[in-house]
Amino acid sequence: MNKRLGRPQEQVMEAAMRMIAERGMAALTLADLGRELDTSAGHLLYYFKTKDGLLMETLRWSEAQLQEPRRAIQASRAAPARKLARFVDLYLPTGAGDPRWLLWVELWSRALRDDVLRQAQRELDGAWRADLEGLLENACLTADAEAVGISGWTVRLLAMLDGFSADIVTGAGSMTRSAARGHVVSTIRMLLA
Repeated sequence: MNKRLGRPQEQVMEAAMRMIAERGMAALTLADLGRELDTSAGHLLYYFKTKDGLLMETLRWSEAQLQEPRRAIQASRAAPARKLARFVDLYLPTGAGDPRWLLWVELWSRALRDDVLRQAQRELDGAWRADLEGLLENACLTADAEAVGISGWTVRLLAMLDGFSADIVTGAGSMTRSAARGHVVSTIRMLLA
């Protein structure tokens, strides 16, 4: 049976995220996804062209779900330390196997060989970078933190977050979400005057 999807993009993305959480990206096939949605792999190929296309669009969709919460953090009247802590909460994976972060890990490995995916990665990373930079620009930094500069601290904090996130999502180490949050928020507090 082959049916047209009523909300094609949203239904496909929701199903893809669910299947990634259950099986992992490597085990996800367009045929399995088509069966889950009661449509054909060919129909999905029409929209996404390749599995990499599905990966990219699913990640874009997932990231779009976080745009409003990120805007709310930026617009909040909370103290800079609180806003930065909320940013950290939004950034970190929920735990091992977080499907959004599994998509990121998959994108990182595939972007090594694919210019289109590499550019998309830069675009998505750039949005997080700009938001963090904006939060730091509106904070009063210590003299030592000012010496490194906002761009320098943006790079350092994102590297910290990415490192902790990779450890959390893969379950490879002993890092928990709570411990990672504590480390990053503690670092942020040291930056603020």
